[in-house]
Amino acid sequence: MQLYTYFQSGGAYRVRIALNLKGLEPEMKFVNLVKGEQKDAAYEAVNPQKLVPAFIDKGHTLTQSIAIIEYLEETHPKPPLLPKDPFARAYVRSLALLIAADTSPLGNLKIRKYLAKEMGAAEDKVTLWLQHWITEGLAAFERTLARETYAGEFCCGDAPTMADCVLIPQVFNANRWKCDLSPFPRIKKIAEACGKHPAFIAAHPEKQADAA
Repeated sequence: MQLYTYFQSGGAYRVRIALNLKGLEPEMKFVNLVKGEQKDAAYEAVNPQKLVPAFIDKGHTLTQSIAIIEYLEETHPKPPLLPKDPFARAYVRSLALLIAADTSPLGNLKIRKYLAKEMGAAEDKVTLWLQHWITEGLAAFERTLARETYAGEFCCGDAPTMADCVLIPQVFNANRWKCDLSPFPRIKKIAEACGKHPAFIAAHPEKQADAA
């Protein structure tokens, strides 16, 4: 079992949390995105998208963080990261995809580089772009939490789910880019709970061997 990761990658961060929650310890393979190691031919053979994460198990390779977490859920079902109730399961997936599909991609490194290099955006404009889309996504997440009755200590009840695995890396990015989180009390409460959980602590970017 191997995980190709980069310490600041939101997608890899999600998978690290899920692996920790499942008690799994894959071999970590570090890909430095800033140095462009994801563009090397050797890594392209692992992930044709030239992104992280990539996950290898039993000779098979998976990409895309949500797909990897779903695989972990099916192959290592305890503790569960998806509720048993069909609607609650779909709800958790919808929260996860709100971030993974519609929010996080707008702030990826390749987007930031394109804005700066190809579109001529100044650094402060790129930062404004990031703050806008991160804040908009978290605002929708907060409103969704407020609308439903599933929230407990975590996004859905009193145990971490896939939604928490995806939310916390986005909160990290929000703090990294100095977004104002004060309008999001439910998210802040969940982030505080996750910040005390060993699986989330160990997955934090600052705890990774490639963070130096």
